[in-house]
This record gives sequence, C-alpha cells and structure tokens, in this order.
Amino acid sequence: MDDLEKAILLASDSPAAAGASPAIREEALAFCARARDESPPSSLLRLCLSGLASSPHAHVHFWCLQSLHDALLRRRIALPDDLALLRSSLLSLASSSNAASPTFLRNKLAQLISLLVRLDYPHVYPSYFLDLLPPSPPHSGPTDMFARVLISIDDDLLSQDYPRSADETADAGRVKDAMRAQCVPQIARHWHDAAGSLRALDPPTAAVALDAARRCISWIDVALVANDVFVPLLFDIALSPGTAAPLAAAAAGCLSAVAAKRMDARAKVALLRSLLSAQQGLGSPDSGLKMATLVTTYAAEALECYRKLGPGDADGAAALEMLEQVLPAVFSAAESAYDDDVDSGSVLDFLAGYVSTMKAPSEKQLGHLGRILEVVRQQMLYDPVYRGHLDVLDKIGKEEEDLMAEQRKDLVALFRNICKVAPAATQQFIKGLLVTALSSAEATVEDIEVTLTLFYRLGEIVGEEEIRTGTGLLGELVPMLLSARFPCHTHRLVASVYLETVTRYIKFMQENVQYVPHLLAAFLDERGIHHQNSIVSRRAGYLFMKAVKLLKAKLVPYLDTILQTLEDVLGQFTAMDWANKEAKFSSSEDGSQIFEAVGLLIGIEELSPEKQVQCLTALLNPLCHQIESLVVGAKTQGLEESSPRAMSLQQIVVALNMLTKGFNERLVMVSRPTIGVMFKKTLDVVLQILVSFPNVKPLRSKVISFLHRMIEILGISVLPCIPVALRQLLVDNEAKDMVEFLVLINQIICKFNSSASGILEDVFPTIASRLSVILSQDAFSTGPAGNTEEMRELQELQRTLYTFLHGMVTHDLSMILLAPTCTQYLETIMQLLLYTSCSHKDILLRKACVQIFIRLIKDWCTTSKADDKLPGFRVFMIEKFATGCCLYSVLDKSFNLRDANTLVLFGEIVMAQKIMYERFGEDFVVNFVAKGLPEAHCPPDLAEQYYQKLQGNDTKAFRSFYQSLIEKIRQQQNGSLVFR
Repeated sequence: MDDLEKAILLASDSPAAAGASPAIREEALAFCARARDESPPSSLLRLCLSGLASSPHAHVHFWCLQSLHDALLRRRIALPDDLALLRSSLLSLASSSNAASPTFLRNKLAQLISLLVRLDYPHVYPSYFLDLLPPSPPHSGPTDMFARVLISIDDDLLSQDYPRSADETADAGRVKDAMRAQCVPQIARHWHDAAGSLRALDPPTAAVALDAARRCISWIDVALVANDVFVPLLFDIALSPGTAAPLAAAAAGCLSAVAAKRMDARAKVALLRSLLSAQQGLGSPDSGLKMATLVTTYAAEALECYRKLGPGDADGAAALEMLEQVLPAVFSAAESAYDDDVDSGSVLDFLAGYVSTMKAPSEKQLGHLGRILEVVRQQMLYDPVYRGHLDVLDKIGKEEEDLMAEQRKDLVALFRNICKVAPAATQQFIKGLLVTALSSAEATVEDIEVTLTLFYRLGEIVGEEEIRTGTGLLGELVPMLLSARFPCHTHRLVASVYLETVTRYIKFMQENVQYVPHLLAAFLDERGIHHQNSIVSRRAGYLFMKAVKLLKAKLVPYLDTILQTLEDVLGQFTAMDWANKEAKFSSSEDGSQIFEAVGLLIGIEELSPEKQVQCLTALLNPLCHQIESLVVGAKTQGLEESSPRAMSLQQIVVALNMLTKGFNERLVMVSRPTIGVMFKKTLDVVLQILVSFPNVKPLRSKVISFLHRMIEILGISVLPCIPVALRQLLVDNEAKDMVEFLVLINQIICKFNSSASGILEDVFPTIASRLSVILSQDAFSTGPAGNTEEMRELQELQRTLYTFLHGMVTHDLSMILLAPTCTQYLETIMQLLLYTSCSHKDILLRKACVQIFIRLIKDWCTTSKADDKLPGFRVFMIEKFATGCCLYSVLDKSFNLRDANTLVLFGEIVMAQKIMYERFGEDFVVNFVAKGLPEAHCPPDLAEQYYQKLQGNDTKAFRSFYQSLIEKIRQQQNGSLVFR
C-alpha cells in the first residue's frame, strides 16, 4: 500500500507531484493502472479498503473509491463475502462521515453506495436506508452524507430527466417500491427535522437535505411533505430574511415539487388550496421575487386544472381564482427574469397558456394583460453593455443581435396572442410607450428600440385594411411615428427599426395623403437615406424604393422635392474622382435602390412627357459622361477587375439598370418614343465598356444585366446593337460565362422569335464550337468528382444549353441548325440530345430533350422521305432515338413510373412515338414493332396489340397500354435484361 500511495500521489495533482519529472509521473500512472486492472478482485478490494482506512491523503481516498466503483460496475467484485465486506465498510464510512471532509470524496462515496443499492436492495441487503438514516436530532456529517446518497441514487437511477435503459427502469421501480414499503415516512421525518434543526446551525447541510427531499417528492406519498407541519416550515425557511439564499431556494424547490406533483385535477385543486392557506401572501410581489419557481409552478398547475375542469365546474372556477391570486407574484418573478434563479422560459410558457384561455377579457384580465405586455417589453430589452457594439455592428454586436432575435421568438408569439385577444389594450400600451419615448429625456436606446419593435409587430397582426383606414388608435399612432425624432435616432438600432416600422405602415398613406410629406421626410432626411450610419442609409434606400412601388402616383406631386433632396446621393455616382473619394457605398449594388425608386417615379404615365425627359436627361447625361470618361482613362492605364475605375463603372451600370425598372416597352416605344431614343443612346454608351473590356468578368455581368433590361423595354429597336454585344461576349468564355451568354440568347429568342434568326445564325457556330469544347457527355459525373464548383458550373451550362435548344425549336428557329455554317455541329448536338434523353439523371432535362426531338421531327420531316430537310435524320430517329429512348430507357429499372416527373416524361415519349408513326409510317413500324420489341423479348401478341393501339386516335388509351406493356416486359425479364 505504501508503494501504491506514493504512485497515486505522484500521478495526481498533489504537492508531491510538483517536483516529479514527466517520466516519473508516467511510470506512476502505469503502476496505478496495473494495480487497478491486474490485481485479483479480492486483493483490489482489500487494498482499497486499507487505503481508505490508513491513508491521510484525500487523493488516495478518491483513487480507492473510484477503483472500487469501476470494479463493482464491471462486476469484478462479485463474491458474496467480498460484497458483504465492501458493503459494511462503506456503510461504516458513511455513518462516520465528517461534513468537513472534501465534497468530492463525499460525492464519490455516495455514488459508490448508490451503485450497491441498485445491485442488491432490497433482495440481498434490505437495511441500507435504515442503516444510513441519521439518528435524531440530526447532525451535520451523517445528514449531509445521507442526503448525498439519495441525490446520487436519483441522478444515477431514479430521475426521469435522463434516458434510461429497460434494466435501469426496472431497477428504479424495484428500489422505489421497496423504499415506499420500508422507510419513506422515516426519511420524510428526517428531512423535516434536519431542515428545522440545521437551518441556523448548518444552512448548507439543511439545503442539501431539502434538495434530496425535492428529488423524491415526485414518487413518494405527497402527504408526507404536504402537511400542516412540513409546509409551514418550508415557507418560513423560504421567506425569512435571514435565510441563506441556497437554503431558501431549496425550500422553495420542495414546495414547487409539491405543487407539481402529478395527480387528479380535483385532488390537485385541494393541494393548491392547502398551499395557499399555509401562506396567504403567496401572491405578493415579494413572494415572486423570493420564490419565483414556486409561484410560476403554482400558477401553471392551477391553469392546467382550470383547463381540465372548465369554468363551469366549481373546482375549475376555484383553480382560476387561485391562479389570479398569485398573478402579482408571477409578474414580479417575470419582471426579474434576468435573475439566474428565475426560469424565464417557464414563466413565458405559463403566461402564453394563460393568455390562450382568454376569449373576451374582463376589466380585471385586461389589467393582467397590461402587466404581461410590460413583462414582454422588459424581456425584449437589449443589454446596454452591447450598445456600442450594436451601433457599429461588429462581431460582438452581430452575435448579440442574432441571440436577441432568437430569444424574442417566444416573446413575439406571446405579444401576437395578446394583440388578438385585446387589440385596443395593446394599441393603448404602444401609445403609452411611444409618448414616453418622445417626451422623456431619459429614454435609452434600448427603450426606444423595443418600443418601435413592438409597434412594428403590431403592424404584422392588424389587417391591411385597418392600417389603411387608421382603425382604432392607429390613426393617431402612425402620424406620431412619422413625425418622431428620438434623442438617440443616430444609433443604428433605433434608426433601423424606425424605418422598418414606418415601412410597415405605408398603406396608411393611401387613404391619408396629407401625411405623405412626413413619410418622405422620414426616408430622405437624416433619419433615413442621409443617416450617418451607412448600414442605415443603404437600408433606407431599399425601403424607400418599396414605398415608391406602393404609393407611386401619390408621390408625383413631390417629385421635384425628392430629386432635390437626393441630389447629393445621386451625384455620388457621377463624381469624377472615383479613385480618391470616400465612397459611401461599398459594393456595386449599394445605393442602386435609390435609382430604382427614382426610375419608378419618373416612369409613371401621370408625369408629363416633358417632365420625364427633363428628369431623365438630368440623370442619364452625367452618368453617360462619367462612363465615357472612365473608359477613356482605363484604355490609357488599363483596367483591373478590382480597380476603383472598374468598381465605379459597375456602380454606374447598376444604377442605370435600376433606373430603367420604372419603364416598360409600351411607354418607351409607343407612348413616348423620345424616351426610347434616350435609352438607346445610353445603351450605345454602356456597350463601349463591353467593346473595350470584354475580359473584366464582373463588369461584363453588369453590362449583360443592363442589356437584358434594354431588350425588355426597347423591343425590336435594340436588335441592331445586339450583334456587337454578342461578339464581345463570346471572347474568352468559361462555363459560367457561357451560362450568362445563353440566358441572354434565350431572352432574345423568346422576345423576337424569327426576327432574331439572322443574329442567331451568325453566332450559333461559335456557340456550338465553344460548347463542344467545354461540355462532354460525362459533365454530370456522380460521386465526389461531381460535387466540385467546376463540375456544378458545367452542369448548369448543360442545363442552360438544353433550354437554349428548346427555345430555338419552339420559336420556329430550328432551320438555323441546317444553315451551311451550322451543319458541321449537328452530329455532336444530336448525340448529346440522344444521350440526355435516354439516360440523364435529371428527368426534367430528359423531357426537354424529347420535346426537342418531337419538334425537330415536325419541322424537318414530312410523310414523304424525299421532302426531309435533313438527310439521315429519319434513320437516326428510327434506329437510335426510337429504340434507345422510347423502349430501352423506359424498360430500365431506374425509370420510376411511380414518380410524377417521370410520368410526364413518359407522356412525351408516348407522344414521340405517335409523331414518328405519323411522319415515318411503316419505316418506324418495321424497326420498332418488328425488330425492337422482339429484341426486348416482347411477346408477339403484345407487339401486335401495340401496333393496333399505335394506329388509333386515342392517345390516352395508347399511353395506358404502353405503360402496361413496359411493366409486363419488366416482369417477364425480372431485371435480367441489361439495356444500353
């Protein structure tokens, strides 16, 4: 034992180990491990008991207890004599335990005894608890040890707060049943005696004893605690000013466990009534502060009884009465929810449940709802400690904002329910908060933010019609909001939620146009777009754009005021010294919503043509001049992708793009063609960027986006500009560049149909040659190789290509494929379409390819072979497509006829067969019916039925038959046929 003791001390963090070398400590650890794992069980038992009896060192005691626990858990100590020796030794140690011994040793001893209890109580040794039960009057050491054993048994076996195995559940039932029959009344008397006698002499031990009691109340006879002796003692301990906080909390915890005891609703009402009788002041605010858990549990249990019994039942009505008696204490607890002793989640759950019981609140209940609204307000407040971080929105501020958003979810749900139950009271509460925020010089950032947030949430709940007409107090609250200027409006939090709230109530201005100037001021002055915080100003621009979309014509009278107010912001996009200016906007998209808002206003038909031209001239000319200047300078000095000039050009093009969103083709090309001429000139200027710098990819993307808009609003007049743009866009293309290009081509096809044939015929050979290099049939690889960024770009390109080809054939442009400059690529295109229609994993793409083939048959083939537009196409469709796609691909087990998308594809395949029979006649029949079906082991009679159905006019019947045919062939082959 001496050697082991030295090894334990060297291996631990004891003072003896301080001077030991790592090698010595490692050797000591190995020695201890051998002693624990290689000693015979009986020898290990006696070695450990010797160490516990003789060593003065706590580290040695702990090692011995832990080693015994491990050995017992692994059933290494199993001999009856060894177990008896271990049991008697541990019970002796526990009975003589000194409260001054280290807590970790007492806990480890309790854990070891609890394991013994689980293994052999009561069938082997029935006297554990009677042996451990301290005599009366209780003393600190034995009382503490006994409580720790009960707590350990609860943690390791009895508590239902942790998942338990079937064996653990059975053992727990056995232990509890034996304790109820043998010793629970004696243990309950001990708890009472310990709490009464030790509350002053040894409060920590009294607290541990009551903690053990709390854990057991759920499964013992509640009358052993809920009686006229124990309950008054617990209330006295919990509420006495001199009681130590842990002891008071333990007493309140016992009372909470009593209140939460599961039982019949009527019995629970009687129990709750007895608790209220024992402490008449349970509903006082002081009780809420000192016994928050109890009053919350009490109120929740009373509410549950009321729900079960109903208001018409006498006990149900009594439950509601008791509930309302303790509400002041609950509110007090809720308002102190920042205290760690208060479970704010439980408080909110109760309050939400209480509100849900209300239908038409009485005056008294309306008063309670006001208190609950105040609780919601307080718990939604940010901590002032984070005020600076939230203003600049640094990492700490962002984390706090995210955390608060999560914490507010339940509070917002509660607020919404109150709004529904008592809308007038809620609006009155908001009015009070708003008046206070505007009039009090002491209103903080946090107070104002939560006031505005609640006002915003109110706007989510009331109907649009109520907002528009100003129902209730809204007619008073919204004007107050619009004219509000808070002392801390410069803070980002306040300014942001203010603008969001104003936006929420914009529809109020539809009926109350007299407040439009106030609305514009809120967006355009230092509270909005001109706010000192760039985050706020950018958001204000976006929200202003939303307001313009909604109000439009009502803002026309204020157009000059708006443009004048925004002059400095709009002017930033035409500042000459882009490289050196202090940019307000950090990306090409920043500030662009302001141009969209202005464009929406200028594009309104109610505005006179002269005024539109005047405003557009003032906006377009400076931007175009700036582009020209930047392009000239960049040609001289070069243009890097991330250079200030490149960023400046991007911002200007984005601004122009957003400006055009207020205009449509009818206005620009029919009603007011002068505007069309202006935009056409603007497009010519923007295309200079593309001509000069086709390789600057971000800039090119912005120009493409602008070109999309010009196609939409300039219509056919834009066609002469397109070839120049397309030639530049085909310079140095990667997969994602070709996607952008094909999307543009698709728009041109859909917009202009056959009018675009000349342009398409010109660029198609280049498109085809580029795609044949970039794409291959295995672009959709599976496995890890198919999940790279490059592979995803290729997959997107292939999808876009099929959309492009589909657009061509469905807009009467399929003859372009037969142009002399394009025919060399037909073989590649046909093979790619065939591969995809037969075996691509994307069912929607397969459907598109089948549709392309159907359209090509209609366009290129007639019933006469001599009139075919493309020699060999008929043979390709009969020999390759018909058997490969229409038969073998459908027979493959991966073709899931229970999937909705696959059934749509199947319908297209059926249609393809009907079209091929219509155009190819007996050539199709000979190859498919006389050759293809027999090769797929289709019985002759089914092949004959197929031919008959194919000749009929009922496509639906043919589809149904063909599906049953495929299923029968599959069953006959039973998956043994491999289809290529």
